[in-house]
Formats: sequence, C-alpha cells, structure tokens
Amino acid sequence: MKKEKIFNIINLMFFILISISNILLISFDKLFIKGITSGLFVLLGTINLVILLKTSYRDKRFPIIMLSGLFFAFLGDIVLELNFIGGAVLFAIGHILFFISYCFIEKFNFKDLIIGAIIFVASILLITLAPCFEFGNVLMEIVAVVYALIISLMLGKAITNLIRNRTILNLVIVIGSVLFFFSDLMLLFNVFGNISSVLFGILCLATYYPAEYLLAYSILESKDEE
Repeated sequence: MKKEKIFNIINLMFFILISISNILLISFDKLFIKGITSGLFVLLGTINLVILLKTSYRDKRFPIIMLSGLFFAFLGDIVLELNFIGGAVLFAIGHILFFISYCFIEKFNFKDLIIGAIIFVASILLITLAPCFEFGNVLMEIVAVVYALIISLMLGKAITNLIRNRTILNLVIVIGSVLFFFSDLMLLFNVFGNISSVLFGILCLATYYPAEYLLAYSILESKDEE
C-alpha cells in the first residue's frame, strides 16, 4: 500500500511538472520548452513501465507498446515544428501503436471499427466540406484525411473498450484519447483554418499534454488489470 502511494505521488509530481511546462510553452512558444514538456511524458511512461516490471508479472505487451506510442508522439511533436508532414507521419505511427496497445486490453473485434468509422465520417465531412480550411495542395489534404482515419480508429477502439469493460484503466484511456483527438482538431484549425484566432493554438496545447499524461499514467494503472 505504501509503495502504491509513492507511485501515485510520482505521477502527481509529473502532472504538476508537465502542467507548469505546458503553461510556459503556451506563454513563450519555444522549441526547447516543447522538447522538455514532451520528454516529461515519455519519462513518466518509462518510469511507470519500470515500476510495472518490478511489481507485476502480468502480460507486458500493453505497457510496452503504449510507451512506444508515446515515444513516437514525442518525435512527432518535435518534427512537426520542422516539417508538418513528417510530424504527422510520426504521430500517425504513434496512434497505430496506441490502437494496438488497446487491443491487448480488450481483444480486437471488427465491431470495434464501427464507432471509429462514425468518427471518421464526421471528420471527413468537416475536412472536405468546411469552407474555413485551406490546405494549399492535394497532398496536404490527403495527409489530413489519412491521419483522420487513423486517429478516429484509435479513439473508436478506446471508446469500445470502455463500453465492453468499465474499468478505471479504460476510462483513463478514453479521456486521454478524446483529449488527443480534440487537440488535433484544434491543430487543424490553427494550421489550416482561415479563421484568425490564437485560441486554437492555446486549446491544442492545453489538451494535448494532459492527453499524453493520461496515456503515460495508464501504464501504471494497468497493474491492477490482472
């Protein structure tokens, strides 16, 4: 019990650090601050995995693949500042890894794709029909559509898992996935929207790092899922 309290305190401390770093990033928008903030959720995921390896003998596929997804999200976060398509590809790989990790919590069923498909259709209608988006070229629009498909399936699987099994782990993952999806939606408006507003950029960052924190925390939470 004492050890669990220590583990939770560690995660709380990282939440505070990530929140402070996120506020600094929103305020000053510096690449090195973004690198530190992103590095913190990868470090937390790594610490939680080490804790899991030392305290539990259960199937480790979920936490290992989840951490791999967090690492690609970290890379995507940095590369996005240098090359948008390159960053999007890295994030997409991260979402694929998240989807796979969710399949080790609740076994994959083709019905898992239904909610993801509904989210994807709504996303496509927004991307292709909303007059506020200006992608500049066909390639960028294709990238947006493919990315929307991947993240929609990831979110759909998270929601389906919670519907099947209402555990704290699945709840944490759903909240993290929803925040991730919303953050990317705000990024879409911020980068390609012709509506001038700093609010989109702020909302993107304000929801992205809490999303990553929750996904990193889910690694520790999985210790109770025997």
